[in-house]
Amino acid sequence: MEPLVDTVIEDLRWEGFGLPALATRACSAALSYLSLPAEGFTLCLMGCDDAHIATLNTEFRGKPTPTNVLSWPSEERSAEFAGEVPEPPEAGPADDPESLGDIAIAWETCAAEAEAAGKPMADHVTHLVIHGLLHLLGYDHIDDIDATLMERTEAGILETLGHSDPYK
Repeated sequence: MEPLVDTVIEDLRWEGFGLPALATRACSAALSYLSLPAEGFTLCLMGCDDAHIATLNTEFRGKPTPTNVLSWPSEERSAEFAGEVPEPPEAGPADDPESLGDIAIAWETCAAEAEAAGKPMADHVTHLVIHGLLHLLGYDHIDDIDATLMERTEAGILETLGHSDPYK
């Protein structure tokens, strides 16, 4: 069986941080919260630095600055109407799980945001991994009604992990 989260470490600070275990725990909790089986899905998470994510942000979003997290769903999964929960993907078999897509997360931006918020970096990174996974599942925050749905979903997942609501 393939791992739920295939973690690629480009910045060694993520290795010492324990990103693979944190990401697997966060994604497993998110899928469980959404009543989806972890064993039927896989995704790739890259732990990189600000320089690399700035390049990716420029290439894919036209924004030449670093950001905390980026995501690339393997297919379009957005809801048909604003404010609706996206249709959940079908899980694949254990020997061929459904790929949800890719996520990149940047060390320096995450560390700076965690420090500015006065919270442990592990809590902030857990939130950002969940945020990225929800994007892979079709959630977004372009419209206020979708942002509210996504934020409520993130807060609910984080609560199952013993984390506080990041939006309060």
